[in-house]
Amino acid sequence: MTASPSAASPRDDDHSRDLELALRLADLADAQSLPRFDSSDLQISTKPDRSHVTDADLATERAIRELLAAERPDDGIFGEEFGAEGSTERQWIIDPIDGTANFLRGVPLWGTMIALAIDGVPQVGVVSMPALGRRWWASAGAGAWTATDAGPRRLRTSAVSSLDDASVSFQSIAQWARSGHLEQLLTLADRVWRDRAYGDVYAYMLLAEGRIDMVAEFDVKEYDVAAAVPIVREAGGRMTGFSGQETISDRSTLATNGILHDAFLELLHD
Repeated sequence: MTASPSAASPRDDDHSRDLELALRLADLADAQSLPRFDSSDLQISTKPDRSHVTDADLATERAIRELLAAERPDDGIFGEEFGAEGSTERQWIIDPIDGTANFLRGVPLWGTMIALAIDGVPQVGVVSMPALGRRWWASAGAGAWTATDAGPRRLRTSAVSSLDDASVSFQSIAQWARSGHLEQLLTLADRVWRDRAYGDVYAYMLLAEGRIDMVAEFDVKEYDVAAAVPIVREAGGRMTGFSGQETISDRSTLATNGILHDAFLELLHD
């Protein structure tokens, strides 16, 4: 599943080579993860935080790290499975399989997230969901795109301007309850047109495509959201922490179509 950034954006911006590399990393990741999906001999273990990790998670991140070491030895890397090393000025932030719980149960809603952050701000993002045959990408100033049979299609968030008409993804009831925000979730669900828990990275891509209008979740790490940031923002949306601050280190995230961001913040903090 190879996508061409030049086909999507003819201008030669500062991150065109970074994006080209990120797309090649996604190809490499797909080649590692997809053959192991729904495999009868998948190896699964439990990490200290009680989350699951599979042999596919580990192999995928190793392959990404090896290519980055060969082609970008001066860049740093922060991955879910093997931690951080090297520079934080230019840092690749990797989630080899976002949605591991889905992956190990044979549910196709999982994907690899690859971001390049400059001084902590994601400037390039690629999300690949090979079990769905889908990929999305963006770089700062060059728009957000997805691959289709007819070629790259530019993404736009929705034009919904009223909370009453909004469709939202809240990730999970348990997540909001553990964070102490269950009451706000019930208020949100009562106010909007439609609430669903699409879950994990796919919800952010639905937002970037204009199919839903808000995603919010808690207890997230940088690698859970970094790749989505350029895609959502270049599509016209906005991503902050639940606090409203523009950061990927808030341990929470609120992503919207941009138009409704302040209204959602006000509702959720009321």
